[in-house]
Amino acid sequence: MDDFITPPATATNHVQRDALVEVRNLILTVPSAAGPVNILRGVNISIDPGEAVGVVGPSGSGKTSLLMVLAGLERPTSGSVRLGGQELSGMNEDQLAALRRRDVGIVFQAFHLIASMTALENVAIPLELAGAADAMARAEASLRAVGLGHRLTHLPSMLSGGEQQRVALARAFAARPRLLLADEPTGNLDRATGDAVMDLLFGLREAYGTTLLLITHDPALAARCDRTIGIADGLIV
Repeated sequence: MDDFITPPATATNHVQRDALVEVRNLILTVPSAAGPVNILRGVNISIDPGEAVGVVGPSGSGKTSLLMVLAGLERPTSGSVRLGGQELSGMNEDQLAALRRRDVGIVFQAFHLIASMTALENVAIPLELAGAADAMARAEASLRAVGLGHRLTHLPSMLSGGEQQRVALARAFAARPRLLLADEPTGNLDRATGDAVMDLLFGLREAYGTTLLLITHDPALAARCDRTIGIADGLIV
């Protein structure tokens, strides 16, 4: 198995920095047969560069909807969402897609790998879409960083659940995103495999200085973050 990457040396002095993520009075209301449903009801969040934030709350509290809005995959009803100083509400779909390719990595509970493509091809796709000339080389380096250098040509069906989630991690980190959004990334894995995947995730985050928003039901995972935010009934609690 390939050796895990060694984190680069970082300065220890603290420098005041602008927030990477700024959410102000975020409201998300969706229609339903019974009438409008208020998913998010005035959420305010600020996340600094390099910070790891755990988000906890009961099912249906709005956690995943918050992640989808931050990723530009869901349009809020009102409010402001800024990523790196850019207001998402003013962007069209192409601009949001470009922002995700450049600045945002996403890891879901489901692995979302393309069944007909190898591990290497799955990781290389977003890099190729972003126009990276060295997409294959970067994808291979990212797979080796998660210990899958020996699985480059394997299809998802030939990989275990833990290996598939490591491919998803490699894909999310390959472009060196400023923000990683992780939604219950161990939800489909057994405890031991999930712990190993989270060790990799936190190791990669530290190595690259990536800002992390982690949605989880596991208090032990949330405790690994710098701080924890609770959501209930669409509100920060």
